[in-house]
Amino acid sequence: MRFLRQSLIGVFLASVTLALLIYAGQLVYGAVQTRMADDRRPPSARERVFAVNVQVAQLESVSPILTAFGQIQSRRTLEMRAAVGGRVIHLADSFVEGGVVGQGDVLVGIDPANLEAALERVRNDLRDAEAEVRDADRGLILARDELAAAEDQASLQDRAFQRQVDLEARGVGTAASVEAAELSAAQARQSVLSRRQAEAQAEARVDLAATRLSRTRIALEEAERDLADTEITAPFSGSLSDVTVVEGRLVSQNEKLAELVDPNALEVSFRVSTAQFTRLLGPSGLLVPARVVVTLDGAVDLQTSGQINRASAGVGDVQTGRLLFARLEQAQGFKTGDFVTVSVEEPVVDRVARLPASALGADGAVLVLDADERLEMLPVDLIRRQGDDILVRGLGLEGRSVVTARTPLLAAGIKVRPLREDDGIPEEQAMLELSEERRARLVAFVEANTRMPDVTKARLLLQLAEPQVPTRIVERIEARMGG
Repeated sequence: MRFLRQSLIGVFLASVTLALLIYAGQLVYGAVQTRMADDRRPPSARERVFAVNVQVAQLESVSPILTAFGQIQSRRTLEMRAAVGGRVIHLADSFVEGGVVGQGDVLVGIDPANLEAALERVRNDLRDAEAEVRDADRGLILARDELAAAEDQASLQDRAFQRQVDLEARGVGTAASVEAAELSAAQARQSVLSRRQAEAQAEARVDLAATRLSRTRIALEEAERDLADTEITAPFSGSLSDVTVVEGRLVSQNEKLAELVDPNALEVSFRVSTAQFTRLLGPSGLLVPARVVVTLDGAVDLQTSGQINRASAGVGDVQTGRLLFARLEQAQGFKTGDFVTVSVEEPVVDRVARLPASALGADGAVLVLDADERLEMLPVDLIRRQGDDILVRGLGLEGRSVVTARTPLLAAGIKVRPLREDDGIPEEQAMLELSEERRARLVAFVEANTRMPDVTKARLLLQLAEPQVPTRIVERIEARMGG
């Protein structure tokens, strides 16, 4: 019985093995037949299509912005120097670094004792000169009177001489009398000459006295000015810088005490290239009063506007380009010496398209789409570079879809799939309408969060109260909630 059971089991296993071998043979045979019946033609290749970002070129009138770097300076800057030397006996409370002074304020006082004494001496000299003038005038009058008397005496002596000559001719007089009369007449004429010389000397004395008086008056004016210069006043309102003097110090003549700067008369100087300068010239060849925007680097919301008013007359030593100056309108917060960024609004350029700088290739052309969405080359003229953008102009450019970023894979004739800016809403701007349950769940989570700052919590609750909530905000909160 045991032998029969084992024999049946062996026969069953042999039958199963044989069935599996037959099934495997059929599978191999079917696979060989299928392989032999396959078509050995190569598979057809599909054209590769690239996805590219495109932008429609629109021609417009643009005012290019020229960017340069400059320095703030004041149109009214005065070095305050000591006109006279001496000891500083007075300083105004505002005479400090950064002090604000008004026009006419007395800032520095220098000891006037020596100059007052000098002024008094000059006044005494003036009185002496005036007395000398009066004495010279009286001397001139006397000299003229003496000359008149001498001329009268000479006239009398001449008549006496003529009378002696007549007497001698009639035989009444003697030769000795004639000679004596002639000698007296000659002496009288000599006396006239002496009086004329005295008159000339008196006139010269008058002139010298007048010259001395004039010089003394000039010296008096100088002494008065020197005395007035002992007080240094502010010629205009402004701020002080580079203050180098203290009370009690001895200062010398023409020594620099401080620098007065007018903060309401600021301007910016900046240098541009010669090519940029030519773009700022008008049709008449003169510099146009272009608008500028001045920004203080590193500061928040500290900027002002102005207008170009002149250019430097020369280039400068070891310099290139042109130095321009622009007057600032409202310059609160700016100080002289600040390094700033200057944005100049150039004259308007007509019929140009603004494109990303990556759209222009090294060959001076851009890639545009044709009717079959294939690329083609379009030569353009580069007009300006504006940061990451360019202003170009080309024949047939208006209204064409331009590839905004060229790569080595893109060339003329390639099939592309254009991606335009209006094909979808950016993730940052996508909005979502919430159900009341979902909104309540988000609000409860935000209110229960104790680690969130109060300012951020208030901002999120205000956004969640709106009918539409940014998708980015909702996803961020739900990610923290864990669902």
